[in-house]
Amino acid sequence: MPGFEFFGAEERKEVNDVLETGILMRYGFDAARKGIWKSQELEQEICKTFNTPYAQLTSSGTAALTTAFAALGIGAGDEVIMPSFTFVASFEAVLSVGAIPVLVDVDESLTLNPDAVKKAITTKTKCIMPVHMCGSMANMDALQQICKEHHLLLLEDACQSIGATYKGKHVGTIGDAGTFSFDFVKTITCAEGGVVMTNNKTIYENCDGFTDHGHDHKGADRGADLHPFLGYNFRISELHAAVGLAQIKKLDTFLAIQRKNCNILKDILSTIPEVSFRNVQDVEGDSCTFLSWFLPTEDKTRAFAAAMKAQNIMAGNFYWYDNNWHYIKKWDHLKSAKSLYPLTDAQKTSLEKLNSQDFSISDAVMSRCISTAISLLWTEEQVISKGNKMLEVIKSIL
Repeated sequence: MPGFEFFGAEERKEVNDVLETGILMRYGFDAARKGIWKSQELEQEICKTFNTPYAQLTSSGTAALTTAFAALGIGAGDEVIMPSFTFVASFEAVLSVGAIPVLVDVDESLTLNPDAVKKAITTKTKCIMPVHMCGSMANMDALQQICKEHHLLLLEDACQSIGATYKGKHVGTIGDAGTFSFDFVKTITCAEGGVVMTNNKTIYENCDGFTDHGHDHKGADRGADLHPFLGYNFRISELHAAVGLAQIKKLDTFLAIQRKNCNILKDILSTIPEVSFRNVQDVEGDSCTFLSWFLPTEDKTRAFAAAMKAQNIMAGNFYWYDNNWHYIKKWDHLKSAKSLYPLTDAQKTSLEKLNSQDFSISDAVMSRCISTAISLLWTEEQVISKGNKMLEVIKSIL
């Protein structure tokens, strides 16, 4: 799953190019860098690989989401509809621009339930943010139609599904804007990093300035740049971009290995009638970073997780329902609006309502779900061995 499993000479070469110049910042110092512009190169490779006209690198996936919200004009008081199953960065980015996260149910795709989205729309709704969780994709046709009917923006959080496609288009390139994360455990890693992709030149220019203190980047002299709007320091470094530049050239290899290993494991688990699998909207487009599957009941799923842990073989199998980072059930700091700085009254009121909101539809899905991370380093024999061990545990608890 994570690109760091394939670190090698390619990454060292790209990083050493930067170290030899001594210029670690992505902007300025033109003469001293001797033509080495790794951030620019990586942005060009992203555009080519994912067939998008514009890409702006950032310091993290969270920074990419925050930048995208700002570039789209989403801010104070605007409501953003998002799923109850995601990573905490998704709602952190919403709150960071003064907007209000509106969490709704997921279905067995582990992504936004379109019916739940429709019911959550109000006069304050500005954006729908699907999160393409665990390597697969949301129902983009349904969500695009909802956005069209209600004149809403569509921002894709594709941080966990680099390389996945939906009906021939890469996730992250379908909406008004989309983001990837390149942190240490993503399919492509920069160690830390992210990107905003868009088909809109104005949105891209907004991202370009916002990530660098509002610099317009229109002249050759950085010190003479104008600042048409406020911005922040969300820049990626040349060292991080260098790692990503080597990694993106290996993406096809990563995806091929993931898909092979995932399919072998799925075939093994498919021999048990009581095991069902995630609803993947476009099977051919699944990046297969995880195989997500279900047992019939919460009790059986908990028993599986407990048995795997007792045998010290739970590593790589995730029971999201009890996970502190990924599901509404454990986000007490969000529901109680615990912030180091004052939130707006509208934000606090909205977050406190989450305590009484009914997420039983999501609970029914997530309480039965296990996601098995797919390693790039597994041999076929290791995949089969892992699958057979899981098979034994499942049979023992059914």
